[in-house]
Amino acid sequence: MYNKSWSESMSAGGTRVEVKRVYERPSHSDGTRVLVDRLWPRGLAKDQAEIDTWLREVAPSNLLRTWFHSHPTEWSSFRRRYLKELSRPEATTALNELYRLAHGKKQLTLLFASRNGDQNNAVVLKDLLNGMRKPPTGTGPAGARVAHHQAKSMPRR
Repeated sequence: MYNKSWSESMSAGGTRVEVKRVYERPSHSDGTRVLVDRLWPRGLAKDQAEIDTWLREVAPSNLLRTWFHSHPTEWSSFRRRYLKELSRPEATTALNELYRLAHGKKQLTLLFASRNGDQNNAVVLKDLLNGMRKPPTGTGPAGARVAHHQAKSMPRR
């Protein structure tokens, strides 16, 4: 059963960021819905999820995910390791895409499958979007602007 306290909202530069369990019924107030898990949620049909974007690369690695599953009391260690993983090139690209999606939106909902609504990667990402944590090098709003500017200046094929 979904615990309403799991759905935390904050304001990020005009964008309200919420974390929500993907198994909960989609709502019009969710705004842009982004799945931030590496694996597709078990037992959930894609048309039921009503997901706008699935950013697999922004999720923790399989190694870190399975480690945290077997060490659920190690939240601070998980956060530290996950933030370090977010500085890898493939994660940086996905994280910049997440910042881009949040820019100028009224509502962004980060979707997760974990039963633990207080300690999961979506909560870490929400903190990053809200500026509560320093983003990994080369990411964040400034990194997203640079990436957008670079993409605009690249020649088209």
